[in-house]
Amino acid sequence: MERTCRLLLLLSTLVYCRLGQGGASLSVIPDRSQFFEYESVSLSCEVQGNSTGWRVMRNAERGNLSECSTDWGKQRGSSCNVSLTPSDSGVYWCESGSGEHSNAVNITVHVGAVILESPALPVTEGDSVTLRCRYQVTPSDLTAVFYKDGSFIRAESSGEMTIPAVSKSDEGLYKCSSSKGESPESWMTVTGPTPIPSPAVPVLSMSLPRLLCSLLVGSPTCW
Repeated sequence: MERTCRLLLLLSTLVYCRLGQGGASLSVIPDRSQFFEYESVSLSCEVQGNSTGWRVMRNAERGNLSECSTDWGKQRGSSCNVSLTPSDSGVYWCESGSGEHSNAVNITVHVGAVILESPALPVTEGDSVTLRCRYQVTPSDLTAVFYKDGSFIRAESSGEMTIPAVSKSDEGLYKCSSSKGESPESWMTVTGPTPIPSPAVPVLSMSLPRLLCSLLVGSPTCW
């Protein structure tokens, strides 16, 4: 009985210690998914706990899988700064030495005259989001036409379109066009609001992994 109980505690500790490490999230500065050639972007691995061993990875459109500082980007700690060229278009994410992954972000480097400034990271339902048609050379007429999933939304003389409170139905592929040309399409992800923890749930003064570890180390038997 004692052996069985200690084995259960050991398994529980391994599971919860693993979960307690937390994952990583990739941040993009500036937060947009489209860039002109030679613009710069900073990609950072934001990790709960120790960020050592996390690196920024990329799968370029050509199918080349590599990490920052191999033949692209400059690694600084858990961040990577990239001066963009068309070959840098692709999917980016954070990865640990043990193979854990963060969220993935798609970045497009456009050689045309127009890009769409839309969030690279997911937006939360209820938030206000502004999409901008951006030009390499600012035209006299800023009017831009916006599309979602290939369908016309509306034209805006300011060159930008605001969604006051996004909902899940706003998720999709967006692009813009103007007299200067058309932007590539970018996917905007909409997530639900972060749940608020119930105040009725008691809070332990010790984390569960530490509690289990202390039980393993300090308890000769199980109760």
